[in-house]
Amino acid sequence: MIPREFEYHAPSSIPDALGLLKKFGEGAKLLAGGHSLLPMMKMRFAAPEHLIDLGRIAELRGIREDKGTIVLGAMTTENEIIWSKLLQDKCPLLVEGARLISDPQVRYKGTIGGDISHGDPANDHPALMLALGASFVLRGASGERTVPAEGFFHGLYDTELKPGEIMTAIRIPVPAAGTGYCYAKLKRKTGDFATAAAAVLLRMKGDTVQEASIALTNVGPTALKAKAAEAALKGKALGDTTIEEAAKLAMGICEPTADQRGDAQYKTAMAGEMTRRALRTARTRAAS
Repeated sequence: MIPREFEYHAPSSIPDALGLLKKFGEGAKLLAGGHSLLPMMKMRFAAPEHLIDLGRIAELRGIREDKGTIVLGAMTTENEIIWSKLLQDKCPLLVEGARLISDPQVRYKGTIGGDISHGDPANDHPALMLALGASFVLRGASGERTVPAEGFFHGLYDTELKPGEIMTAIRIPVPAAGTGYCYAKLKRKTGDFATAAAAVLLRMKGDTVQEASIALTNVGPTALKAKAAEAALKGKALGDTTIEEAAKLAMGICEPTADQRGDAQYKTAMAGEMTRRALRTARTRAAS
């Protein structure tokens, strides 16, 4: 199918884009990389009368560090994330996750802000943002607000982003030096969404876990923060027994939907396996 007719707009500033959103209201949709919205328009699940392309707004791009926080413009592409020396050095979990998103053609155009704003639990960035303790800068006609990733995702395609608002930036605290990390993702083929995936950050002192952060992809109505699993690891030696306990606790919060990737039981089991693999890899990287 092809989309319904729409009017195309390409503002060059955030105020211009906000003005268009206010003018056209519910009839307008924001266009970032287009890999989520355009397929929905082609299937006519979405039929905006006005399409507002954010691609010409320079303020929405870029990666920088500001007083211990990494700031990414919402229109920064996956490819730019992958090749960022700053992120490779200081936030390698985000780089690893971006490398596992779809394929190179998608990564050249797909944006981090578009991925997050879409609110799809099958997308990779929501779990990565939960694991990293990120927050999102949202700007509307009444001003700017910053919302933590934990609490931003309400349900399938449902987020804290309100009508008339634009996500302008993502803020991520720089992980402490020596933090172990891993994004373990099971997918059927290159370019597919995850059957299940786990994002892990580990801060160790010797063999003992000082801090752990675990988030899961595509096994619930939103990305899931495995808080009980994190708590079970803190202050304990990270061995086979504690890893198994954490994996079982992570599986306990899963509510996957059966589809062509597997039934609920299989997806839950794979969430546990991805948690085990991510914890083992993160432990090795922390030690090195």
